[in-house]
Amino acid sequence: MTHDVAHRRWRDALAVYLQAPVITMLFLGFAAGLPFLLVFSTLTAWLRDAGVDVAAIGFFSWIGILYSIKIVWAPVVDRVALPGVGRWFGQRRSWMLGAQLTISAGLLGLAALSPPAHLIPIAGLSLLVAFGAATQDIVIDAYRIESAEESVQAAMASTYIIGYRGGLLAAGAGALYIADAVSWHAAYACMAALVGVGIITTLVRPEPQRSTLGIQLASEPRVRAFLYQHRHAPRRRRRLGAWVIGAIVCPFTDFFARHGRTALWFLLFIGLYRISDLAMAAMANPLYIDLGFSLSEIANVTKVFGIAMSILGGVAGGLLVVRFGLGRMLVAGALATALTNLMFVALANAGHSFPMLVMTIMGDNLANGLASTVFIAFLSSLTSRAYTATQYALFSSLMTLPGKFLGGFSGLVVDGVGYTGFFTVSAALGVPAVLLALWLARTQR
Repeated sequence: MTHDVAHRRWRDALAVYLQAPVITMLFLGFAAGLPFLLVFSTLTAWLRDAGVDVAAIGFFSWIGILYSIKIVWAPVVDRVALPGVGRWFGQRRSWMLGAQLTISAGLLGLAALSPPAHLIPIAGLSLLVAFGAATQDIVIDAYRIESAEESVQAAMASTYIIGYRGGLLAAGAGALYIADAVSWHAAYACMAALVGVGIITTLVRPEPQRSTLGIQLASEPRVRAFLYQHRHAPRRRRRLGAWVIGAIVCPFTDFFARHGRTALWFLLFIGLYRISDLAMAAMANPLYIDLGFSLSEIANVTKVFGIAMSILGGVAGGLLVVRFGLGRMLVAGALATALTNLMFVALANAGHSFPMLVMTIMGDNLANGLASTVFIAFLSSLTSRAYTATQYALFSSLMTLPGKFLGGFSGLVVDGVGYTGFFTVSAALGVPAVLLALWLARTQR
């Protein structure tokens, strides 16, 4: 009888992946992952291949700042339908379509240019693609949370991760293969065409159910108090003030009102959960190269095998959250992320060992996929459906900023203590996240 119950539980956990909202996130995840590398590592490979100076290429890394400051325009995306098309497609789908068309147009523009002759236009179009991609991320996060109940969020996060990794594979290995066989222009034109996956998904799937802006604003006590206090002010001023309070002030006050002092611990946990993983990321490839691995070996293992392992970890994370609960899996994800940094210590000590390289990348990507899925589900559970885009943009920005900041000093640490010392330190950075996850798991029981 116990075996039948356990079998039924696993069957129910697997069945969640057949639901339409869960499958939808597979395609939207692909749409989100596709543009990321096209304005980062793939773009820098193109520039270097065309003979652009390394110093100039370094400035292109600033494009990534747009992903970290998306909280600035997230309130507009959250509360205002895109003019012109919003009435036809709805608020979420109109912004998604607008972002996707922006990405496609930017990629087509890049496909028509040649570095180094058009370096400034390439920088401008790359910023356009990054802005469209960051905006699309804001909308997809909100769309995911509003499309299904909380019990399905882990599975949706899992398929999102799978699709995202597929987009990275297409923009990374796929673009490089096309560039090698045909040209960089053909590669970016093909990537622009692949944006159609997200466009078709957006057109096919329905707009999630949510209250109108007027109803949302009217339900806010702060907005009602402002309107009452300024009841004699000009109508335009009253409407603007109500929008600012409802779109910018209320998402933050709502989060602290719902969680009280615990909100500060949640924010600390969000900032620390991925710090171990993000802080070491910049030194992984230099380690491989310094150990004597060829670029083809690194590409094949990290881009193909590694992505497959991260997808497997993402699927496992979605299943395990459904089976064992979010609290325990947050602990498992934090612990796995910290411990797999020690595998890089073992690789550094082993030297040029291909089996050890495979094991390290396998462990790192399995942990990364599992932790990403679990953490997305956790962030979704913290987000109020009244302020999905704004609050989730805040969380995702906070999640990456500390790790990215510390990652900037990673080269100095390696120069000082070597790779073994650096990856030991990066593993130790994960200890506070493990302790906070243990506390959180106990409080959620």
